[in-house]
Amino acid sequence: MAKILFTGGGTAGHVTPNVALINELHASYPDDEISYIGSFEGIEKQIIGKLPFVKYYGIHSGKLRRYFSWENVKDFFRVIKGMRDAKKCVKELKPDVLFSKGGYVSVPVVRACGKRKIPVICHESDITPGLANKLSSKYATCVCTTFPDTVKEIPGGKGVFTGTPIRKELFRGDPEKARSELGFDNKPVILVMGGSIGSAAINGAIRTNLSKLTSKYNIIHLCGKGKLSDEPGIADDPSYRQFEFVSDPLPDYLALCDIIVSRAGANAIHEFLALKKPMLLIPLPLTASRGDQILNANSFKERGFAEVLEEEKITPDTLLDAISSLYDNRKEYSDNMEKAGDIDGTVRIATLIRNAIR
Repeated sequence: MAKILFTGGGTAGHVTPNVALINELHASYPDDEISYIGSFEGIEKQIIGKLPFVKYYGIHSGKLRRYFSWENVKDFFRVIKGMRDAKKCVKELKPDVLFSKGGYVSVPVVRACGKRKIPVICHESDITPGLANKLSSKYATCVCTTFPDTVKEIPGGKGVFTGTPIRKELFRGDPEKARSELGFDNKPVILVMGGSIGSAAINGAIRTNLSKLTSKYNIIHLCGKGKLSDEPGIADDPSYRQFEFVSDPLPDYLALCDIIVSRAGANAIHEFLALKKPMLLIPLPLTASRGDQILNANSFKERGFAEVLEEEKITPDTLLDAISSLYDNRKEYSDNMEKAGDIDGTVRIATLIRNAIR
């Protein structure tokens, strides 16, 4: 029996690939002991809590910022506490291997395992490595990458192109079940996702154009925690359904939708690619990110998988035009995605984990 430890959190993109790997490993090696270290109240606790065979451990976590902020002072002490928490957990768990999907909560866990000479496998979703993985790579045995071009960005020759883990349940969606539960008619369906925490810019753009959009489409809107609208004409529109976040129904909603409007987080857009869903990507701007989503979106645009609309260029007209263009040309995008081949890295990464144990 092996002891496998996972970590990663902060957003759903740092957790859902872990779910794919955990389910793959548990199916093949049900006697293995699987544990997960995340933050005390992050989204990772909510998602991993649905896996009854995984033991979850919470630690303190602080954000690692590249810019000056007084919050850095508070988070410095949270990070120190997190390092102590992680050291204690790793000492008690004695894992044979750690897999880290990134996020700030993962850094103390990677460091604790590295100090104890426990094999560490990390995964980088974006084209350029984020700060958490840059710090973690020092302790990593290898760093798996979603994009082939990322391998050269990983120091020490540790980069390995694997693709990203894709959850198998996403391929089991029932579109008619979703249409019935949502009460939709036979109009085409748009799925709108602003990431696990939602996007005020995307939410506002969709709702400003809602009457024009719902005259032609049904809309499933995953708008983020605390971002539901109760405005008359929005909440009561029969062609519009809004949710803070969905988990179990997501495969059905993905199966039902014709096109997707989304941020450009690497894990999400690769799941859409695996499902051959045409995308309108609205990446986080440089004012709110290090630019990773812009690179992700442009890569998908160049490969013919998506259209891109910069957040700074969103107007009622540009959004409607981009959605209409995407829908009208959806077959071309789907055909391009068919040619992409197998992008699922689940088995490749699970093999690396098992080999690290041996």
